[in-house]
Amino acid sequence: MRRALEFLAPAATILLLLGVWEVACRAMRVPVYLLPGPSQIIRAAAADLPVLAMSAGNTLIMALSALVIASALATSLALALGASPLLERAVKPIAIGFQVTPIVAIAPLAVIWAGLEHSERAIVGLAAIVAFFPVFSGTLTGLKSADPDLERLFDLYGARRWQRLFRLRVPAAVPYILEGHKVAAGQALIGGVVAEFVARTGQSQGLAWRILEASHNLETPRLFAALFTLAVMGGLLFAVLQGLEAVALRWWRGR
Repeated sequence: MRRALEFLAPAATILLLLGVWEVACRAMRVPVYLLPGPSQIIRAAAADLPVLAMSAGNTLIMALSALVIASALATSLALALGASPLLERAVKPIAIGFQVTPIVAIAPLAVIWAGLEHSERAIVGLAAIVAFFPVFSGTLTGLKSADPDLERLFDLYGARRWQRLFRLRVPAAVPYILEGHKVAAGQALIGGVVAEFVARTGQSQGLAWRILEASHNLETPRLFAALFTLAVMGGLLFAVLQGLEAVALRWWRGR
């Protein structure tokens, strides 16, 4: 019963908001090009379903590719820094610099380097930069979360640096690493869409291109349909990663 209520509560809230939206648009006779009602958006989504599905697939592939790249680089770098405090002090400011630099500022440069005929490479690279820091920061924070008593026990037994890293600090960092990847997945999706907006070549044919295409033609229902497709895809991706995180944590705690 409780699980059913947990599902029905957000569903009912969403339906209520959509109903209020529909009634307000009809009662106030809002022009379609300014704000279409949910019924008009649903009709536009149904008409564009094959195109939206293809674009959503392209965006998802680029986001997941970026997440894999960011995960490999960020985890490897964090492990290296976790073994050497001096290296951490040397490299961490550079990583923070990449994080605080707006993606739109370096996107044109990435497109030039990748070449206009390979804009999808620039999009994946930029999305990987956005997704890098959550994984890096989560892993690095997790490596420092080991029990101090166990740290002293490792000192007592004369453990080597790499033994301490992989047998104590990495197991302690697992929850932080999983949380970092969950955040990074959403960041990779956002980064991919923003990078596609800046690239403006249409070669990748992702959801951002559908949004640009609809906005240029003042087809607001199609624009909202693409936006909702992006939101649903992001929500499903988050839910999948949250489920995987729960399974991984149960396995980790069992060990």
